[in-house]
Amino acid sequence: MTNNNKKSSKYFVILDIVGLDVSHIDSSSQKYHNISSLFENDGEYGYMKPVFPSVTCTVQASILTGKYPKEHGIISNGFFDRENLQTLFWEQSTNLVHSEKIWDTLKNKNNMIKTAMLFWQNSMYSNNDYVVTPRPIHLENGQMDMWCYSKPVNYYEEISKEVGEFNLLNYWGPFASIKSSEWITKSVQYTIKNYRPNLIYAYFPQLDYAAQKFGQSSSQVTDDLKQIDNCVGNIIEKVKDAGIFDDTHFLLLSEYGFNDVKNAIPLNRILREKGLLQVRTISGKEYIDYEYSDAFAMVDHQIAHIYIKNSNNMGKEKIKIAIEDIHGIQKVCDVEEKQKLHIDHPRSGEFIAIAEKDKWFSYYWWYEDPKKKSSNPDETEADDYDKSPSFTRTVDIHRKPGYDPLDLFIDPKRKCISTDTSLIRGSHGRPYDIESGEGLSAFLSSKKIEHIKKENFNGHPVINCLDIFDIVKKYFV
Repeated sequence: MTNNNKKSSKYFVILDIVGLDVSHIDSSSQKYHNISSLFENDGEYGYMKPVFPSVTCTVQASILTGKYPKEHGIISNGFFDRENLQTLFWEQSTNLVHSEKIWDTLKNKNNMIKTAMLFWQNSMYSNNDYVVTPRPIHLENGQMDMWCYSKPVNYYEEISKEVGEFNLLNYWGPFASIKSSEWITKSVQYTIKNYRPNLIYAYFPQLDYAAQKFGQSSSQVTDDLKQIDNCVGNIIEKVKDAGIFDDTHFLLLSEYGFNDVKNAIPLNRILREKGLLQVRTISGKEYIDYEYSDAFAMVDHQIAHIYIKNSNNMGKEKIKIAIEDIHGIQKVCDVEEKQKLHIDHPRSGEFIAIAEKDKWFSYYWWYEDPKKKSSNPDETEADDYDKSPSFTRTVDIHRKPGYDPLDLFIDPKRKCISTDTSLIRGSHGRPYDIESGEGLSAFLSSKKIEHIKKENFNGHPVINCLDIFDIVKKYFV
């Protein structure tokens, strides 16, 4: 029986480097020496299968619980609240994850184990000893206090006294940059130096930005990885300084693999054209009318949850056929398909649309009025005929009823977020394909993982993201 009061001398560092690819690690000895140093002795690396949909919140929840979305309930980066008729995106409470998390499992065996989670989703109010996650406070004057929620109380303030305050503008939006990953690195270093948690999770978003803006195989991705390699090196050095390197298992992973894309599907606009989605005009702007719409799409990269009103005028099968008829959609998943994909949870849409490999879904539902097009290309378009809500051209992740990668681009003429969907070069979310390798992400472990059954792809081992839970558990228990 495990001693519930025995202090653990083992340490596990999990770094979530979104966009990391096996091809990067294959060449890492020449380009990324800090990353390569982690597997040179007794380690290994290979591919990782994400759950569906392969988006941040869903994959992270599966890593932390070892469960599919049908059990933990995180069906994408957002969900539709059927009681309040409201789309919720990027909600941060750990209570939304309906399965036991790894830290709870470990602490039930040994309550002396200390855990930390820095910048992962659904971490607020969790049973971790140390938490830091962005939680900006919107002030009455329209300004924003770029605060971070933390645990223990004021832990963010404690870190910021040493490394400076976190700048949310570097984390997401048109000014997102490596500075956010560098700040997160410093927070990891501070936590290791001062508190030495046995298990620490940290998230590094920089490659994700580059892949969406320029494509997965772009030079920008590899250039940014050099800077991420420096971040990894700084964390390794801090672990060595703390005297715990020989007792530390490092695991680097990416949540999903990217697809290069070239076209967006304005799914809600098409549903509106088919008479399925209704809008209300408020102060000259059009908003989705959830009460009277027969169907609407909550989009998230290359997938979309389609929610159907119970009293819709068309039968569900007719709605499915209407959606299947949309150009650019590869498949519409019904109940049976959702079961196969392990996402048959009450929060999921009645249908789930999957875009073709080179397409992604925009959340747009308003029409482009030809009157607003100027004959002079040097003139800024007038807003007189623009029916899109004000949040369309701002970084407003909680009010947009769908993921908006265009938050990464600014319209230089209008000084606002761009609405040019042709700018997006990379997306994800579709089911992985073990035959072609589509959607497979990467893992790198500093120690051989012996107890997990592995597949093989392209000469490399393949694990499932659900395996991470058991890998961590077995290390400590």
